[in-house]
Amino acid sequence: MTSSTPTRNHAEFDPIALVIDLHERNEPQGIRDFLQAQDEVEVAHLLESLPPRERRYIWEFIPATCQADVLEELDDGVRNNLLETLPEESVIHAIREMEVAEQVDLLESVSDRLAGVILKSLTEGERSAIQQRRQYPEESAGRYMDTEWIAIRADITLDVVARYLKRLDALPPHTDGLMVIDREGYYQGKLSLSSLLTGDGSKRVADVMQADADKVGVLDLSEDWVNLFEERETESIAVVDDDGKLVGRIAVDDALDIIRELADHQVMHMAGLNEDEDLFAPIIPSAKRRMFWLGINLLTAFLASSVIGLFAATLEKLVALAVLMPIVASMGGIAGSQTLTLAIRGLALGQISVANTRWLAIKEVVIAGINGVVWAMVVGLIAWLWFHDPKLAGVLAAAMIINQFAAAIAGLSVPLVLERMGIDPALSGSVILTTVTDVVGFMSFLGLATWLLL
Repeated sequence: MTSSTPTRNHAEFDPIALVIDLHERNEPQGIRDFLQAQDEVEVAHLLESLPPRERRYIWEFIPATCQADVLEELDDGVRNNLLETLPEESVIHAIREMEVAEQVDLLESVSDRLAGVILKSLTEGERSAIQQRRQYPEESAGRYMDTEWIAIRADITLDVVARYLKRLDALPPHTDGLMVIDREGYYQGKLSLSSLLTGDGSKRVADVMQADADKVGVLDLSEDWVNLFEERETESIAVVDDDGKLVGRIAVDDALDIIRELADHQVMHMAGLNEDEDLFAPIIPSAKRRMFWLGINLLTAFLASSVIGLFAATLEKLVALAVLMPIVASMGGIAGSQTLTLAIRGLALGQISVANTRWLAIKEVVIAGINGVVWAMVVGLIAWLWFHDPKLAGVLAAAMIINQFAAAIAGLSVPLVLERMGIDPALSGSVILTTVTDVVGFMSFLGLATWLLL
């Protein structure tokens, strides 16, 4: 059976719709031809965009030589759900083609049953390599480091290095330089490929190498070195042990993976979700994961409602308050979420410390004052024209200014306090912030109304 597939330059090309259509029409050869034309990133994205039943079916048509690379590109949630549905022999074949670092990451994310099956299928040497890598902390350089690199000594000439490289079949990926070590393996620096290609071949490596090239300790956590790649515009950084001996290198693709994970972590946890959440995960587990933070939000909503209940008599006399009340809380919530987002991002990137917190707090309070006054004048004027009551307009404007200040203070202080307590601010910060802006907004608006209007 033959089939045709649209080319990439087709304006309406949709690979997801194409694969589903080929599956429904029972055209396996069309699926096989299409997948063979894609790289591992595109296939991984396709699998993440399909329901579980289609993933399991499509997997059989992915070339065996690409399956390990596809697994490495998948998000943990999707990958784990897929592996649990595949035959054990298919899983084992793909795992054995993966790098040690990826094997370790996979083994720690799948079920104990599947991890046991995978380990049992490996050779003693493979299990030993995995065990050695697992001794490093989860977010350390030792977990991410690549053990493929080219090392040279400082006392040889550039011509010797060039002749040595010509005998190699290929350079390791992301090789922007050669690691320089002494006879005992201690890290000395880095010889850039640019210096090698343009330098005088009679010069020694020691004369042109970067002796001050960045290096990271094998136990250094990713938050301490991931930004070096952007700051130094490099593609690889040496990893050394406690004695200073070269044991590996971190490549830029590993740093990009970490940055992407941090971004996913922030975005998903702001909604109370896990960054490994599978878009097509089973319904019951997904519902359970979301249920907790919905419950927390419900409790805070009741707290805000109880504040409104304190002013029931006021609301009965001035119906206009009920109409205008959501404006104060909503504007405070938006302003607070802006500050909260910036604060969480700053913490994740290591840009906030004790030294600059005071300056940042003053900045956010001033911004809150400016925005509070500007928008208080706008909503106050609208309320005046709407209800023809200048006192009511003044109360609304004053309450908005108060809540803007509260939002700015809470938006900055909540993530700082949560981090100090060891609680992820991306996970619970928005819930606390919403509670603060709702309570302060309702309290200030209704309190001022009770005091000035009745």
